[in-house]
Amino acid sequence: MKVIGIDPGTAACGYGIVHESGGRLRAIDHGWWKTSAAERPELRLKTIFDAVVELVALHQPDAVAIEESFVGVDARTALSVGQARGAVLVAAALAGVECTEYAPARVKQAVCGYGRAEKAQVQRMVKAILALEKLPTPNHAADALAVAICHALAPPLLKMAG
Repeated sequence: MKVIGIDPGTAACGYGIVHESGGRLRAIDHGWWKTSAAERPELRLKTIFDAVVELVALHQPDAVAIEESFVGVDARTALSVGQARGAVLVAAALAGVECTEYAPARVKQAVCGYGRAEKAQVQRMVKAILALEKLPTPNHAADALAVAICHALAPPLLKMAG
């Protein structure tokens, strides 16, 4: 199973691709897309949409896994992240690839064994799980790899339930 994980955001949107076979995981690629706050909002979302369409076409994943929005103290940020999530969901839908969403605590639990793990701990565990030579950077890419790992290792019924 090949999974594209996405850590959505308008300013920075992370992606990570993992391949699972026989319970073994390997990283295929990871990185992030950045958009400028000076750019019009619809163009920022189009940049994310186009990048996801291209990534899906290139890697032909079995699934796309996306981190759910964490609604903190800033409603404006939550709205922006929600818009980025929408761009990702539509790109996956147009490609005919199922998308599953995971709460941040669920991702951290799957990767670190603790649902309130710090970003640095997630980054270190992703490196260890995928046997990477160095820490995946930036944090957005590490988080996206964590989401992909979470989905790849999820029990079959959990994947179906989303």
